[in-house]
Amino acid sequence: MNDGLFDLKGRAALITGGSKGLGKAMARGLAAAGADVLICSRHEDELRQAAKEIGSGLSSKVEWAVTDMGDRAAVRTLAQTALDRLGRVDILINNAGTNCPQPIDQIRDEDWDRLMELNLNSIMVLTRALVPQMKERKWGRIIHISSILGLGAKEARNAYCATKTALVGFARATALDLGPFNITVNCIAPGPFLTDLPKSILTEAQKKAFADRTALGRWAQPEELAGPALLLASEAGSYITGTTLLVDGGALCRAL
Repeated sequence: MNDGLFDLKGRAALITGGSKGLGKAMARGLAAAGADVLICSRHEDELRQAAKEIGSGLSSKVEWAVTDMGDRAAVRTLAQTALDRLGRVDILINNAGTNCPQPIDQIRDEDWDRLMELNLNSIMVLTRALVPQMKERKWGRIIHISSILGLGAKEARNAYCATKTALVGFARATALDLGPFNITVNCIAPGPFLTDLPKSILTEAQKKAFADRTALGRWAQPEELAGPALLLASEAGSYITGTTLLVDGGALCRAL
């Protein structure tokens, strides 16, 4: 058995939306495995505190950059900033995203366009910018954070479902482009994780309904996504590409 399967020493990772929730948990998991990491979000105060917590007790370098992922020029700048500060980006986790529930006949163009830019377009721009240096070294791991709603659906989640489903197809095509360069591309589709986003848009009754739908009967904590991310980011996941790893506590297996 290869004892270094999950060892990320010498690797560098960029995690978008890394100041809290799932992004922060994944950044901590990768840093604990030895990777240097750079996290970004729009809020400097959150980033400063998150970087301290992510690097606490570890020798890994933890960098941060204030970035609006809804601004394509800012996304391109982020790619260069990550390369400048880390020297390379071996692992890219596209985690930043948002939701704005609206029934189909109430969708506003500006909300639709905002979700498309943040949840989908920015991921293409950042991935496109960082792929060349991965190809040069013939090693890379690209992980898009999709959602259980990229595989299923819920009322009023039209824009969100559209973007998260698109990431699944995007990962499949990019996996074929990059496979010859030893670069894997996958999605993780989280189910009900108790982060700030669901807390802000769901009622207590809706939260209970989500928990009751899972096989485990509960919401997940953000730290429970660190393991799946580490699998796909490390040598342990070297033959996994073009697929979507569902991490949902068994929610999707319940038909009725």
